[in-house]
Formats: sequence, structure tokens, C-alpha cells
Amino acid sequence: MKRLPLHLLTVFAITSGFASLHMLRAQAANAGVQEFDPRAFPGQVVDDVVVPVPSEVFSVLDKLGEPNWQQEIRKIDLPKTTDRTKLALQFGMTVAEGFVAVQAEDKESVKDIGRDVIDLATALGLIKSVRPHAQAILDAADKKDWSSIRREFDLTQKTVRDTMEQMKDADLSQCVSMGGWLRGTASVTSVVVKNFSADRAELLNQPMLVEHFIASIGKMGASVKDHGNVSDIAKGLKDILARMEGAVDGFTKDSVREIGKVCDSLLEGIKAAK
Repeated sequence: MKRLPLHLLTVFAITSGFASLHMLRAQAANAGVQEFDPRAFPGQVVDDVVVPVPSEVFSVLDKLGEPNWQQEIRKIDLPKTTDRTKLALQFGMTVAEGFVAVQAEDKESVKDIGRDVIDLATALGLIKSVRPHAQAILDAADKKDWSSIRREFDLTQKTVRDTMEQMKDADLSQCVSMGGWLRGTASVTSVVVKNFSADRAELLNQPMLVEHFIASIGKMGASVKDHGNVSDIAKGLKDILARMEGAVDGFTKDSVREIGKVCDSLLEGIKAAK
């Protein structure tokens, strides 16, 4: 079974990386975090890939410094649509935005995102499963109970993925992960560019994760795989993978910025009406 390094981006989606525990610990040390034992890390196993629990990854992200997360929050203005593939991508993106808002401890943004989660879950036909989590997010936001909000965002994403898979919508479940990963990657590239160092940039080096998403798209049914957004994501991921594989001597500030631009472009497509 593959074991995955602890990277910032695992907050938002399935993560992957280098195989050995030794390398994982070395990377964590380079990033200025405490030594981390993946064997004790809570998560699920999906297709031989460890899927970490986002709220647990947050506890490590907290130790990676104090970027201005408030600057990373983006206003989400989603068009009305009945396109379930687009809705699934938007759902993952929105939950990831919630993680950023929690990091910024922005009460009003968290509440806005909580309401967006309700709207998206309703459109996806999942509101019965999601409503308890969304209401808990809104209630905890009033109390500024950030740990509870983190837990509920974590549970929200898990509930949606589990429910979709029970409904035989595994392709849409994967879209939730990809939407979240893209938003998370865009946020982290922005943070790294603003305070660049080679060690921080190395946190973006996740070729196995990108390969995992590319392979997942290849296995999707035609209705999802040929969707305009998913097709664009497949092309964008190949671009990102090439940049990761080309960074044999480490990422430059420009290469990090370019990865962020690819993610931003794909996110704009997900938010677009068509």
C-alpha cells in the first residue's frame, strides 16, 4: 500500500507522494513541522491510496507558519445549474474555500460558505445528508468555534463522497475531490509565491497525486469524462504534472506561479455558467 507524505494540499483532497517514511519525515522537517508518523494518521484506504482526514491535516498545517489567510479568501458567486458534474466540482471547490475561511477565522465568510454548501447539496439531491453538518457550521460560526467548524467541513465532504458512492456516482465523488484539490492548490501556490522558499515550494511536489487524478478521469464514464470542465481539468493536470516532473532541481517562484495560474483558470471554468 502506498503511503503518502504530509503536504499542505492534503487538506483539500486525496494526497499522494513519495514512498518512504524516511522521506516523509525529512520533508516534514524541512518544512519546519514536527516529525509525523503516517502510521498513526487517521484516514481511509481507497485504491491503495491513503485518504487523510482534512481536519487532522489542519493540525499540522497550523505549524507551517502564519500566512495571511484572509488574503486568500475568494468570494464565490456560483451560477444556477442542473449540471451534476459541474455541481460536484463546485461542491469540492466550495468546501475547500471553507477550509481557507476557517484558517482565516473569518466568521462571515464561513457562514456564507455554509449557505453555499446547503444550496449545492440541495441541487445535488443530497441535502438530507448534508443539512446537519451545514447547520452545525452556521451555529459554530456564531460562536467562533473554529475546531467544530473544521470538523463539520471535514464531515460534510466525507458525507457527500460516501453518499455519492452509495448512489453509484463514484465519478462525481471524484469530481468533488478534484474541485477541492484545485482550489486548495491555487490557495497554497498563492501563499508560497508571497513568501517563497525552496522548502515551502517543495510542498507542491505531488506528481503521484496528479497522476492519480489523471488516471481517475481516464476511467470515468463518457458523460463525465467528456464534460467540458473535466476535459479541461485533464489537460490542466497534464500541464501541472509536466511542471512537477520538470522541477528536478526544485521549483522556482515562476514555476509555482504558473501552477497557480493553471488552477485558477480551471476554477474559473468550474464557476462559469457554461
